[in-house]
Amino acid sequence: MSGMILTLITFVPLAGAVLLMFMPRNDRALKWTALVISLLAFVLSLHLPAHWSSGAPGFQFVVDAQWISSPNIHYHLGVDGISVWLVLLTTFLTPFCVLISWNSVHGPLKEFFVLMLILETAMIGVFVALDLFLFYVFWEATLIPMALMIGMYGHERRVYAAVKFFLYTMLASVFMLASIIWFYVQTQSFDYITILNAIHSHQIAGFDRAAELLFFGFFLGFAVKVPLFPFHTWLPDAHVEAPTAGSVLLAGVLLKMGVYGLLRFNVTLFPVQAHEHAKWINALALIGIVYGALVALVQPNMKKLVAYSSVSHLGFCVLGIFTFTQIGTDGAVYQMLNHGISTGALFMLLGMLYERRHTYEIKEYGGLATPMPVYSTLFLMILLSSVGLPLLNGFVGEFLILSGAFSAWKWYGVIGTTGVIWSAGYLLWLYQRTFYGEVHNSVNASLPDANGRERLSLIPMVAMALIMGVASPLWIRMIDPSVNDSLRRSATYAAAVSHPAVTTIAASTRGQ
Repeated sequence: MSGMILTLITFVPLAGAVLLMFMPRNDRALKWTALVISLLAFVLSLHLPAHWSSGAPGFQFVVDAQWISSPNIHYHLGVDGISVWLVLLTTFLTPFCVLISWNSVHGPLKEFFVLMLILETAMIGVFVALDLFLFYVFWEATLIPMALMIGMYGHERRVYAAVKFFLYTMLASVFMLASIIWFYVQTQSFDYITILNAIHSHQIAGFDRAAELLFFGFFLGFAVKVPLFPFHTWLPDAHVEAPTAGSVLLAGVLLKMGVYGLLRFNVTLFPVQAHEHAKWINALALIGIVYGALVALVQPNMKKLVAYSSVSHLGFCVLGIFTFTQIGTDGAVYQMLNHGISTGALFMLLGMLYERRHTYEIKEYGGLATPMPVYSTLFLMILLSSVGLPLLNGFVGEFLILSGAFSAWKWYGVIGTTGVIWSAGYLLWLYQRTFYGEVHNSVNASLPDANGRERLSLIPMVAMALIMGVASPLWIRMIDPSVNDSLRRSATYAAAVSHPAVTTIAASTRGQ
C-alpha cells in the first residue's frame, strides 16, 4: 500500500473526474459521486501521517520509475514534513468545496465538479512531484481548471478575472521553466534530489555564474503565485469573481504553492542567493503585510476585504521563510496550513451569505446575529482564528514567524507585528458592521440560519482551528525535521563556497 499511496491520492480525483464525464446529467447523482470521490481521496491521504516515520528528515512514500527515456523524465513522487500536510490540506478542503457547491452552482453541474476534481489532482501533484518536469506539468495543470471555474461559474466580471489570473501566473512560470531546462541541459536529469545533490557537491558546471538568473527564474514564478507585493494585483479580481468553491481552493491551496516553491526551490537550491536577496524580499513581505491590511481596512466589499487579507497573511509566510531560522520557517509552514483553514472557511461563510442576499457589499448587512445566531457564532470563531487569538490556530503560526523575525532583525518583528494589529481592526470591524446593530434592511430580518449541510461544512473547520491552536506539536513534530534539514543543507553549502552569508545562516541553524 505504501508504495502506491501517493499515486492513489494524486489520481483518484482525476479518475473520479473521468467517471463524472460519462455519467448522465442527474444532478443528485453527480453531487454524491463528487463528494464520495473527494472523501475517498481524503481518507487515503490519512495513510500518510498514520504511517509516518517520526524524526526522518528525508522524503517518504517514494515512488520512482522511468517515465520517458529521452529526455530523461521520471515518475518520481515523495513527501516530506513540509509537503505532507499541504497534501492533507488539499484533500481536507475539497469535500467541503463539494458541499458548499451543492445548490449554488449556476451553470452545468457536471463540468463544475469535473473541473474541481481535475484541479485537486493537479494541486496534490505539485506537492508530491520530485521530478522537475512532472512538477511543472502539475503546476501548469492547475491553471486551466481554475481559470475555467472562474470564467464559467463566476460573477459579472468573471472572464476578465479568469484571463488576468491565467496570464499573470502562466507568464511568470515561463521563467521557472527556463531555469528547469537549464538544469536539465547541465545534468541530463529533471530529478530534484539529483539536482540538489549535484549543486551541493559542486558538480554542475557553470552553476555559480548562472545561479543568480536561475534563482530569479524560480522566484518570479513563485512570487506571483503567493502573491508577493507588488505581484498581487490579479488576486482580488480572481477572488471577487470566482465561485465560492473556487475562492476556497484558490486561497486555501493554490496560493500555498508559491510559498512552498520558495522554500523547496529558492531557499534549498540557491541558499547563497536566497540569503543575499533576503533583505529586499523581506521588505516586500513586510510591505505586503501592512499594505494588504490597510487596503482591506477600507474595502466596502467583504469578499475583496478577505482577498486583501490573504496578501497580508501570506506576507507573514514569506517573512518566516526568509528569516532563515528554524522557528520562523516552522511557523511559515504551519501558517500555510492555518491560512488554508481560516481563510478557506471565511470564503465558505461569505458564499453562504451570498446565496441568501446575492451581494457582498457590507453596507447591505447589519444585525445578522439576531436572525442567524448559529451562523454568526461560527463566523466569529473563524474570524478570531484569522485574527490570531490565542488558543486558535492563527496565533501559533504568527507567534513562531514573529519570533523568527525578531531573531533575524528586530525591525522585521516590529513591523510585522503591526500587521497583527491591523488584521484585528479590519476583521473585527467587518464583524461589527455585518452582525451587530439594528436590522436596517428588512430583508435581513428573515434570513435563514445555517442549515444542516452548511453546519456540516463549517463545524469541522472551526474544530480544526481550535485543535491546531492547542495541539500544534502534532503538526510541528513532522514539519521540524524537514525544515531543519533544509536549513542545514543551506548552511553546509554556503560554508563550502566560503560565502559571507554562511556566518548568519549557520548561526541561525545552530541556534534553534
